[in-house]
Amino acid sequence: MNMLSLVLAAMLGCVPYSTGSTEVGVRVSNLGLVEPKGVVPEPYAPGATYFFAPVINEWYLYDTALQNVVMSREGSEQRDGDDSLRFKTIDGNDISVNVTVAWSVIGTKAPYLLQFVGPDTQAVGATLVRPVSRTIIRDVLNSLASEQYYDAGIRFRKAEEAAMLLNHYLNPEGIQVVQVLLGEHRFNDRYEQIIRDKKVAEQDAARLNSETEAAREQRRREMEEAKGVVNQAIEEAEGESQKKTLSADAIYYERQRGAEAILAEQRAKAKGIAERARALSGTGGRNIVKLKVAEALKGKPIVFVPAGGMDLRQTDMNQLLETYAVVKGAQ
Repeated sequence: MNMLSLVLAAMLGCVPYSTGSTEVGVRVSNLGLVEPKGVVPEPYAPGATYFFAPVINEWYLYDTALQNVVMSREGSEQRDGDDSLRFKTIDGNDISVNVTVAWSVIGTKAPYLLQFVGPDTQAVGATLVRPVSRTIIRDVLNSLASEQYYDAGIRFRKAEEAAMLLNHYLNPEGIQVVQVLLGEHRFNDRYEQIIRDKKVAEQDAARLNSETEAAREQRRREMEEAKGVVNQAIEEAEGESQKKTLSADAIYYERQRGAEAILAEQRAKAKGIAERARALSGTGGRNIVKLKVAEALKGKPIVFVPAGGMDLRQTDMNQLLETYAVVKGAQ
């Protein structure tokens, strides 16, 4: 603001009103001489200083920074004692849960908030955000079953659903809900004991299932090992059998070749004898016989027996028998 404005403001008896970096200002005209009486519809921007005449103007500030409504079992700066949110599940169990709602004032809506809700941010949180949040969040959580609340994914989705519904109702009132956080929860004591017993039973069942599966896996390994031993024995037996078969085949082949050689040799000999017999059956054969007889008689004395008879007293019987044998053989 320039010097002339400061001088004029001083002359008119105006005083300065400032807004912080996250604050918006709302002015109320009490007289309505120059402008309509009541809340000025345009808010004053953050981080500036404005001059107004006191008495005839009222000044209000709203912080647009992020705020938290804390509803906790342990209490908070906003409320003493157990302030947690209580709701009932569809199966009839009571649950209390710590809830934090992160929200902020919509700056352009500050004049509306002044008219219909409260004179500052704290008042808006206490008279509007808090009661509406408890109602909407309770309605959303009432749709859950007890078992569902243990599922973190379901809780997260319900928190998002609650934030959307809160914005649906509060945005027109000048409030922006940023996030709904569901904290520690607690069932009633009797149900808590039932839940603990169930968890213990589930853990025991899981342990037994694990042990059963381990035993089943051990049996499977032992079966595989037994199969391996049997297969190895079968392979060794088959190898030994194949080895003996090959050895027998080799012996058979060797003996067959030997038999075939002997047969071929005997056939050759038989063929040679047959050829020799054919050769001896002709003229040449008789000549050979004669030659052999001559060779047999060579060097031996020959006695001629008279045709009219022989004198056995002078006959050499050995030579006679030998000669007879030669002649008989030749025939």
